[in-house]
Formats: sequence, C-alpha cells, structure tokens
Amino acid sequence: MEGQNLIILYRWAAGRKDRLVDLAKELLQLKVDLFASNSTEAILAIRDLNNTTPIVMTSVSDPIGNKLVASFARPGGNTTGVTLSSTDLATKRLGLLKDVVPNLSRVAVLVERDHPPTATMIKETQDAAGPMQIELQILEVRADQIRDAFKSMERARPDALIVQQTTTFNAYTKEIADLALDARLPSVHENREYVRAGGLIAYGPDFFALGQRAAYYVDRILKGTNPADLPVEQPTKFVLALNLKCAKTLGVTVPPALLATADEVIE
Repeated sequence: MEGQNLIILYRWAAGRKDRLVDLAKELLQLKVDLFASNSTEAILAIRDLNNTTPIVMTSVSDPIGNKLVASFARPGGNTTGVTLSSTDLATKRLGLLKDVVPNLSRVAVLVERDHPPTATMIKETQDAAGPMQIELQILEVRADQIRDAFKSMERARPDALIVQQTTTFNAYTKEIADLALDARLPSVHENREYVRAGGLIAYGPDFFALGQRAAYYVDRILKGTNPADLPVEQPTKFVLALNLKCAKTLGVTVPPALLATADEVIE
C-alpha cells in the first residue's frame, strides 16, 4: 500500500536522454529497492551503473535485441517485466493502412534515430512490406528533426505513414498527428493517444493492461522473488482505435467490418 509500506519515487527526463545517467545516479543514491521503467535507454543507463538492483520493464520494445534479458522464458540477470514485442504487428499495421488506402504502394516510416529498438522495428516493417509489394521511405530522426521529416515526405509523396512508438516521440504526439493531417497522410500508430490527438489509426498492446502486469512483477520482487525466475510476458490484449473525424478530413473510407472491430472510435 503506497504511503504505508511502499514509497514510489518518480524521475522524468522530459525526453532528454542526456539526463538519464544523472537521474539514475540520483535514484541509486537514494538506495531504492527496485527500478521500473518503460524506457530502454533508462534501463541501460541504470544497468551501466548497477547490475544488482532489480529492474522491471513496464513496456519495452525489444528487450532481447537490446540485451536487457537473455530470453523471455529465462531472462537471467536483474531485469524482467513486460514487453511490447509481439509477432505480426508490423503486418497488421500495414494491413490496416491497406484497408483504408486500397491502392497503397508507398509508406513513410517515422522512427527515432539512435534509439535501441529502432533497428528491429525497421526490419520487421521491411519484412512485412516485401510480400505486400509496399515500398518504404524510412525516416530516422531526432525530435528536433520531425518537421524536416514531413518536408521529405512532401517531396516523396507516400500514400500513408507509420509512426514508431517511443518515449521521446510521445512528447510530440499532437504535433505529429497535426503534421500528418496537414500532409493529408493516413497514419497508423502503436498508441491510441495519437488517435485521440488526431491520428487516423492506432493498433497495439493495451498499455494500461501492461502497467497492471508490471505491478505484478514489482509486487513479486519486493516480496523476495528473484527477477531471473520471472519470465518476461508478451502482450495478450491489443487495442484498435479509429478517428472517423480524421478519416473524413482525409477523404478516406473506413470499412464497416473494420469499424465493427474497433475498441475506440473518435467521431
């Protein structure tokens, strides 16, 4: 119970990766019993300073590829928790775009530069696009280059846009949604917050459900379980969100069958 036998100390880097090491040092000096984070970079910063304090991943994209865990079944070390990783998500998102843009042939992919999970996200999207005969325009950018990326899209004239889910991009949710709308690009995202901000489609894990499962890991570890003995969990609940107001502005039609499966619809 928070305030009785649990104290939660929050630190936020506000999208500035250069602050992560100092924040990690600060928390280590406070002798916390456990770390919890949804940021790959934050977890790597902590592990570089301390490899014994337990760490719970609350929603990390590629924990194996970024060497946070050895495997999902046997994470090893001091890190475990929940991951965003799931098979066929890239195929599903391209399929959703094709549902609303039937002649889809070229898709821009906006991803974060120097972000550890980006390489895996690009490869998964490329692997999904090949069989669908979709050409990709990969745009790796830092936060201050987002507007420039949309200028590049204007020149390349893609049919639609995929936006990577990152903690840095989250601070620019409304800006990215507005820029996509101004460019008349149907967009698909991983987080429903983009759809609430004006994006067209979101499909991905239920972040609230992931948070609930992360709390389970925190509870088990604080009660004495070794993190290495707790397998990493992949998402089991997914959310589809649609913005019909955005669809109308873009002049695209959302098929009734797709609309019927949506968990959230903005009208």
